[in-house]
Amino acid sequence: MEATDNDFIAIRSVIERQLEAFQKDDAQTAFALASPGIREQFQNADNFMRMVSISYPAVYRPRSVFFEKITTIQDNITQPVLLLAPDGKPLRALYFMEKQQDESWKINGCILVSVEAETI
Repeated sequence: MEATDNDFIAIRSVIERQLEAFQKDDAQTAFALASPGIREQFQNADNFMRMVSISYPAVYRPRSVFFEKITTIQDNITQPVLLLAPDGKPLRALYFMEKQQDESWKINGCILVSVEAETI
């Protein structure tokens, strides 16, 4: 699937809005930005927020956020985002995005991978 410049802007906006919702403990907004499959998996906003706060502290309360270039991983439009976790550890969040029938974008999962730091 090819993504346009408008898609890139929309994808970044969705992720930024979800990160802002996590900062405000706004479970309803954060949950609404997840894909239908993710919403079905967690059933409700409180379950979703609990999972994120426990399993994804770098996403729940990042100290900093840096958006990288969108890529495709296994035919999925993926937005890599560098995060600084609350403990100061750098991580890369890979946001798998899903385009909806109404042309909007939703977050269809996120995995965290370590970032190896180099000393110069």
